[in-house]
Amino acid sequence: MSKDYLPLLIEVEDLARHLNDPELLIVDLCNRETYLAGHVPGAVHVSPNALVCGQAPAPGKIAPMEQLQELFGKLGLTPATHVVAYDDEGGGWAGRLLWTLEAIGHHSYSYLNGGIHAWRAASQPLSTEIPSRTEVLQQLAIDKDVVIELEDILAQLGSPQFAVWDARSPQEYRGERVTANKNGHIPGAINCEWTSMMDPQRDLRIRTDALARLNALGFNHQQQIVTHCQSHHRSGFTWLLGKILGFNIKGYHGSWSEWGNHPDTPVE
Repeated sequence: MSKDYLPLLIEVEDLARHLNDPELLIVDLCNRETYLAGHVPGAVHVSPNALVCGQAPAPGKIAPMEQLQELFGKLGLTPATHVVAYDDEGGGWAGRLLWTLEAIGHHSYSYLNGGIHAWRAASQPLSTEIPSRTEVLQQLAIDKDVVIELEDILAQLGSPQFAVWDARSPQEYRGERVTANKNGHIPGAINCEWTSMMDPQRDLRIRTDALARLNALGFNHQQQIVTHCQSHHRSGFTWLLGKILGFNIKGYHGSWSEWGNHPDTPVE
């Protein structure tokens, strides 16, 4: 299936027209109770826990290879599969799933703008049926250019064409809220809290003025941008938004839980 089969950001009406496409895999990352109460027809539920390693000090790091192979095997992922992800929080876990797909070299994917809130608000059909998928053996490899590490950031700190997007709350950014041994932010990082890019008046769809707001904060298309939060959950959304807006953006999966607990990292 071509990468342009569906755009990266799709609206409710676009997805509704493609529900019966044989190569479409819709993944629901909502709370499980929300999923069971009614989901997009054909959607398979994935727990966010399946995407992360769960090991201290950085439990949000990408899951180990065996865990990923089991997950995508059960989902029946093939090179021809186009994945559409959505959640019930405006794009954090959906973005994290799509980042994970990017990390394993699968580039055919879309995000449902507004997730289940937008789908319900548009009075689209809901299903309580749990679909079955044919398991497919996976032979995955991690793209080190996608899954960047602490050292990759240290090597670029201070470069005029390098920017860090801190998606945490202002309190975390300023170090007022204690979440690690060291608190504050990566030197030079720009704080833009993840939910500020969602429009609550439009069922948590991405704000139409997101690009202008980010430009005003100092982000542009000439930079290499790295985004993070505490565990690369909130920054799953900011990574996704950066991709949608055409930024050269990467996600730091260690995030603050790694940076703030590392003995040798600089903190402002």
